[in-house]
Amino acid sequence: MLFEKENTEEKIITATFNIVQKEGVQKATTKKIAAEAGVNEVTIFRKFENKKNLIEATKDYYMSKLLSRLEETFDYDEDESIEDYLKHCFHGILDFSQEDISIIRVAMQEITGETDKKLLISHITDTIINKIEEFFKLQLEKGVIKNVNSKAISVMCFSIIFQSTILWQIYGNNADIDSDIFADDYLDIIFNGIKP
Repeated sequence: MLFEKENTEEKIITATFNIVQKEGVQKATTKKIAAEAGVNEVTIFRKFENKKNLIEATKDYYMSKLLSRLEETFDYDEDESIEDYLKHCFHGILDFSQEDISIIRVAMQEITGETDKKLLISHITDTIINKIEEFFKLQLEKGVIKNVNSKAISVMCFSIIFQSTILWQIYGNNADIDSDIFADDYLDIIFNGIKP
């Protein structure tokens, strides 16, 4: 649900995201957000009523943007080979913008105090796994792969893609890794296994 916003609301939401990235939700005060947005603090309360509503509107807006990007990244052509699809997904994540990575970073830092709401990181995970599983179910129907548990292969692919691309980008631990070689090695293990 993309949050419809006018210019002032856009400034406030962008400022909120910037402050939350730097300081976390607890330290993101409306005073700091107002200063970052270049608006009066009263404007924040007039537009969003309270900090909780502002945080939720910011989460909704940025999560909608990210989920749309993930859907696009993990989308597939019905005639696409498994190798091409998985490479496309792998490199699609590597091409994420700094904003995309920041949204994931914020989702990973989310405080779990609210049990009535699904965590942002769960939305990200579910979106990726469901799209990969949809692809593998199609491959099963077409007889391209043997009868395997499509959820299990999807979770495995998600784990590799998420760990090796998103987390590397967030934590900057990919300096010595050639992404093309890693992707080829990952696909070799999927198709040929680990037995000699």
